[in-house]
Formats: sequence, structure tokens, C-alpha cells
Amino acid sequence: MSTKQSRRPPAGDGLTIVGLVGQAGSGKSSIARVFERDGARVIDADAIGHQVVDEDATVRQALSGEYGEDIYTVSGLDRSRVAAKVFRDSKARQRLNRLVHPRIVERIYAELAELLAKGYRGVVVVDAALLLDWGFERECDVVIAVTAERGVQLERLLRQRGWSAEEATRRIAAQRPVTVFAAAADAVIPNNGSQDETERVARDTLKALLAASPGEPKE
Repeated sequence: MSTKQSRRPPAGDGLTIVGLVGQAGSGKSSIARVFERDGARVIDADAIGHQVVDEDATVRQALSGEYGEDIYTVSGLDRSRVAAKVFRDSKARQRLNRLVHPRIVERIYAELAELLAKGYRGVVVVDAALLLDWGFERECDVVIAVTAERGVQLERLLRQRGWSAEEATRRIAAQRPVTVFAAAADAVIPNNGSQDETERVARDTLKALLAASPGEPKE
């Protein structure tokens, strides 16, 4: 593991916290599922974000005030309407981020504490595209970046999320460049090839990082 990266000091708590970063369409969540099948626990920041905007009373009030009471339906926040604004209006995106992001990070800390309290010891993957924005890489033992060629990213976003090519391109452009994710990570997993090959590379990468990390749980 690179000594140049800012990581948490050896905690001796039995957890190895793995930050997983990458642009939309990189397939990082599929990599998280590989690690989960191998026994890791996964904290999904995107899922937590959905909980925050749907359940947090302060967030609901603020978003209703900005977008109108009908921004919430019986199914929760109308995310497509919010996204249509925030990915065109940087100030609106900043307001949303200031409102939601601290609450997401707070819940990530809470989930880590809960895992410890329940006696879990092992790998915890924090799947968070915005992990670097929050400075949360400093709370990780290792960070892995997942990358994909632009054409592969776009195809995934169109197929999996139903976005138009214009929308997918705009969303990607609003995120950090791939080079920034790669430079901040301890390892990079290219996710362009076959599923079997990608899973093999993912497992080998994590195994090598754990062997070098002081946070690795001991048997």
C-alpha cells in the first residue's frame, strides 16, 4: 500500500475499512458485491443517501421548500426532478450536498460502530462515489478505484439506469475525473472485460492490499 496516501492510523479494532470509489457506470457496486459474497460487509453510501432524503425530517422540509411540496410522492423523493436541476445548476447541487452529505457520513460512522458493537471483525467496504469529497479516505485502511472506458460507462448507464446519452454524459462530467480517483487510490481495478476476469482481478487486488495493510484482521 502506498505510504503517500492519507489513511487512518492502525486502529486495532479488527476492522479493515476499504473505500471503494469510481465514476457512475464504472461498475464499482458490482465489485462491492464480489467482496460481499466473499464475506465482507458493505456500506452503500448511495442507499444511505436515499434513506436520508426520504426519512430525515429536516431534509424533507428543506427540499419541499426548494422544489415544492409535490417533490415527495408516496414512493419518496422524486429524484429525477431534483437531478434535472442539480446537474444543471451548480449552486443547487452545492445546497443539496451541504444538506445531505454530512448526514450520510454520520450514518456511515454509525454503521461502522454498530458492526463493532455486534462483534463483527473483518473487511468493511464503504461503497461511495463521493468518498474523496468527504475526506473519508482518511478513515479507510485502503482505497480502491474502479474504472471503465467511457463507452462501457455510457452503455451501462443507459441500460441499467435508463438515462439518455446526454444525461449520462452530464452526470459523468459533474464527477471527479478518473485520474483523480486513480491517484487517490491504493489500487485500481479496470472493469471493462468479462465478469469472471474482473472478479478475479478484484479478489487478487483486495488480497494483496490486505496483506500489506496494518488494518488487516489477524486470525
